[in-house]
Amino acid sequence: MAIDAQPALFLFLLLLFPLLLFVIKKAVQKPKKNLPPSPPKLPFIGNLHQLGSLPHQSLCQLSKKYGSVMLLHLGYVPTVVVSSAEAAREVLKVHDLSSCSRPSLDGPRKLTYNYLDLAFSPYGEYWREIRKICVLELFSVKRVLSYRSIREEEVTKLINSISNHSSSSPGTPVNLTDKLYALTAEIIFRIAFGTTFQGSDFAQEKFHDVVLEAEATLGGFSAAEYFPYVGWIVDKISGLQQRRERVFHELDHFFQRVIDDHLSPERTKQEHEDIIDVLLKIVKEQTGFGAALLTEKNIKAVLLNMFLGGVDTGAITMEWAMAELAKRPSLMKKAQDEVRTRIGNKGKVSESDIDQFPYLKMIVKETFRLHPPAPLLLPRETISHFTVNGYEIQPKTILQVNAWAIGRDPSCWKDPEEFIPERFMDSSIDFKGQHFELLPFGSGRRVCPAIYLGTTTVELGLANLLYSFDWKLPDGIKEQKDINMDEAAGLSLTVSKKTALNLVPEKHL
Repeated sequence: MAIDAQPALFLFLLLLFPLLLFVIKKAVQKPKKNLPPSPPKLPFIGNLHQLGSLPHQSLCQLSKKYGSVMLLHLGYVPTVVVSSAEAAREVLKVHDLSSCSRPSLDGPRKLTYNYLDLAFSPYGEYWREIRKICVLELFSVKRVLSYRSIREEEVTKLINSISNHSSSSPGTPVNLTDKLYALTAEIIFRIAFGTTFQGSDFAQEKFHDVVLEAEATLGGFSAAEYFPYVGWIVDKISGLQQRRERVFHELDHFFQRVIDDHLSPERTKQEHEDIIDVLLKIVKEQTGFGAALLTEKNIKAVLLNMFLGGVDTGAITMEWAMAELAKRPSLMKKAQDEVRTRIGNKGKVSESDIDQFPYLKMIVKETFRLHPPAPLLLPRETISHFTVNGYEIQPKTILQVNAWAIGRDPSCWKDPEEFIPERFMDSSIDFKGQHFELLPFGSGRRVCPAIYLGTTTVELGLANLLYSFDWKLPDGIKEQKDINMDEAAGLSLTVSKKTALNLVPEKHL
């Protein structure tokens, strides 16, 4: 019986078709990409297990083995970690436009009213317009100087509070951590909200809890971000979604109340415009805002940035600076002698005096180097393809710049683990984003626009603490080396001391 050849040939070609596709695909396959080196990863979770409780430290250790440009797979999210000044310059300056967007993250999306803020908003027309408002209207030198009296008043209250403690309970320690948080909170509340911290909806303990919860929501682990389609189930079971909703409603309620107070016709006219006054004026006039009409939600989103970025970072920096000086009495005395010699018996340090203290400014720089308040800069998302140190970076890749690791890089800094303010003597290195060895505020298009506001508060606060008091160790701590300098563990935007800083103040004047 003769076999029909056509069906047999058809069947043969059908079976051969997948093999032909494979051969053709291999023939036209693009050359292998030169991706950054990567640590071995586990199935499903990738490199998440290697982050540890202090991710900036864990990533620093990994970079010593895999290089200053390193690719991690956090769940299903490719993440490039940059840990050297040279690589940071490539990312933040040379390829700034290609890498200046923000990733879509669930925590920031909720708290910022779907990215209506400045810090987490993706790159685009809206971000450019809101940044213009912040730079020109909220954080300009003129605006910051207009709040000088507020800063000086609140620093005076801090010094008086410590003096009263010293008088009523001589020889007993004061919790500087709590005092410094209260100081920065009062300043930000008055500048931004036109109200005092003590007169707000937040008691001190509750306020600090809300700050920590909000930062954990913004910077902590969210399964939905690393495991698309299924991670939200984990977040729901773990209670993260409920925590996020609770923090959002607490902050939203507070922001709405202070906005309503400002809109009330019965409100007493203030001596200075606060940030809400400025933003409400822009809402009313709607001038110079090309992307969209500004609403109260936009105002709340910007207030969130000030609320978190202004309170925590300033307090943390002053706390670390005082802790480092307490460990090194000779440096403490050198700083005190500088301030006291120039101020004499004036009684307090004013902002106009700050430029007379070069050594104090070196202390602030050295604190930013060793203890950047945000050790990992806010994550970026790449927009287009580029190369760093010869490695290819693909679009939609998360970029993390490890400012903590760069500040301790021995190729940039001699004795990088030591607190040596004198290293900045006759040095042009600054923290404003032009020197990539020192990046506490970031650089490029995404540099923090409130640098002047933040550093002015830190320098004024430290100068008055050093001028007004001699600082001793509390009972039970016999040597400076016993001061606990460990960092508080946890996935958050900022990193503070693990234990509160308690020192005994003795009035100088």
